[in-house]
Amino acid sequence: MSPDLKVIERLAEEISQARPSRLVLIHGGGSFGHPLAKRYSIKEGYKNNASQVLGFSETHQAMLALNKFVVDALIHCNIPAVAVSPSSSVVTKSDRIRTMMMEPIIKLLQIGFVPVLYGDAVLDFDRGFTILSGDQLTAYLATRLHANRIIIGFDEDGLHTKDPKEDSSSPLIKHITVEELKKMTKRIEKPKATDVTGGMLGKIIELIPAIENGIPALIVNATKPKRVYQALRGDSVIGTVIERG
Repeated sequence: MSPDLKVIERLAEEISQARPSRLVLIHGGGSFGHPLAKRYSIKEGYKNNASQVLGFSETHQAMLALNKFVVDALIHCNIPAVAVSPSSSVVTKSDRIRTMMMEPIIKLLQIGFVPVLYGDAVLDFDRGFTILSGDQLTAYLATRLHANRIIIGFDEDGLHTKDPKEDSSSPLIKHITVEELKKMTKRIEKPKATDVTGGMLGKIIELIPAIENGIPALIVNATKPKRVYQALRGDSVIGTVIERG
């Protein structure tokens, strides 16, 4: 649970400078949500285990703590950010979103607020509870809100067939179609870090339904200054564009 406040604050400034209209922000769990979710096996569902119930609460509370850092940074940059808790608005069925209260998000956008959601521990019709990834949430909301595009901020320049941290010679894929992406997901290496939602592999698989609905996605390196700003402005930026084809 160690947030990189400098990066969070810089990204808030870049969003403020870019001034995008009708923006929805979704962040992941990082060192806050993933270790706890793994420790208590939240994604595997409720196993009639009292410690899991407490673990669900701890995981959700950790995400609230991280979300506060993000929302505070946005408000400090004069962005009217409002936290929206997935655990209170989403119920999944076998890990997939089954119901979600969309009215508050739609109303927030109409007034000019920036809803801020996140990966979270949520209730599940079949499993009791599970982990809802920010990536699945992104694709779901983008489709139902008829988004113009999706921007994914990652810690790499974009999509590679191999982890560039392990193989620096792995080239950046600047453009890829859904069909090419589906073939590539079979070859992409799974993450070594503690990520209960699948790392880059999980992200790109979750994005496919939205992209197939005609919503292009752009993966950029959020740790590099101005990349997110350029992406939000529609400027040329280093990254990976994923389109329906």
